[in-house]
Amino acid sequence: METVGVLSTGVYIPEKKLTSADLAKQSGLPIEVIEEKMGIREKPVPGEDDHTCAMGIFAAKNALAKVNLNPKEIDVVVYIGEEHKEYPLWTAGIKLQHEVGAVNAWAFDTALRCGTTIMALKLAKDMMLADPDINTVLLAGGYRNVDFINYQNPRTRFMFNLGAGGGAMILQKNHTENQLLGTHMITDGSFSEDVVVTTGGTKNPITKETLDAGLYQLDVLDPPGMKKRLEQKSMDNFITCIEKALDKSGHTKDDIDYVAMLHMKRSAHTYVLDQLGVDYSKSIYLEDYGHIGQMDQIISLELAEDRDMLKDGDIIVLVSAGIGYAWGANVIQWGK
Repeated sequence: METVGVLSTGVYIPEKKLTSADLAKQSGLPIEVIEEKMGIREKPVPGEDDHTCAMGIFAAKNALAKVNLNPKEIDVVVYIGEEHKEYPLWTAGIKLQHEVGAVNAWAFDTALRCGTTIMALKLAKDMMLADPDINTVLLAGGYRNVDFINYQNPRTRFMFNLGAGGGAMILQKNHTENQLLGTHMITDGSFSEDVVVTTGGTKNPITKETLDAGLYQLDVLDPPGMKKRLEQKSMDNFITCIEKALDKSGHTKDDIDYVAMLHMKRSAHTYVLDQLGVDYSKSIYLEDYGHIGQMDQIISLELAEDRDMLKDGDIIVLVSAGIGYAWGANVIQWGK
């Protein structure tokens, strides 16, 4: 039976940082709230050349260099970064393909907000197993939705952790290490218009007045209603996705050796681990990175590898959620 394995990962983190003291100053919140409740010591923000697709290109080149892979061997390039990128109405995956030298590949963009990497791993695996001509796939993209955050808007306080960076993963058919196992996704459209940028679309085009009013930034239209409807459902869906992805992989919660989780407030991170019965030492809390969207799982994996936290045979869970709302989890059997 054919398998799909993770051949390499790559990360790009901008040099420019916003510290907890900076966030406290801009938001008016106590630094203790920023560090302890929100769980942010610092986070990267984009420098002058840190454009969205560009950061994905940096990360992809890092992933290719780690395994000395000739980019001509890549069959498909999937852009997993954000829609907020260098140009509107632009297929970033084709630019990414060109810049890394994947001349024999074809490319496309995909999006599920902060759940994109989880979804794209399933998408790529299914494509590879269904098509004999697809043997190597590059997933890469960038994220800088921090551009849409107004630290004076208390309605978006749960998104003050948004940062910037790039991530990449190279998948290969019949690669015997780091095998990608099961995935489970949940989406709930009843939350689809809770978190939006209210201007810039067809409903409310950009005008001087909407720009001056700051309506190009993210906002939450009904914070109390969203919190009441979402809070427990979100945590339940996190756990459901993990349990079902594990079940599809022939494993249970007791088998988990590491959890690569998106950055959330500190109490939510520990809640998920407690519900799984996983020791806190088996996950890295991204307090020095904040939330770099769908790149969080790749960053967490690389940090765990750098810290020698992963060994052959380990069962790793990648888990995320994205506004819309979407939840998802993948399982990887690490190493040989």
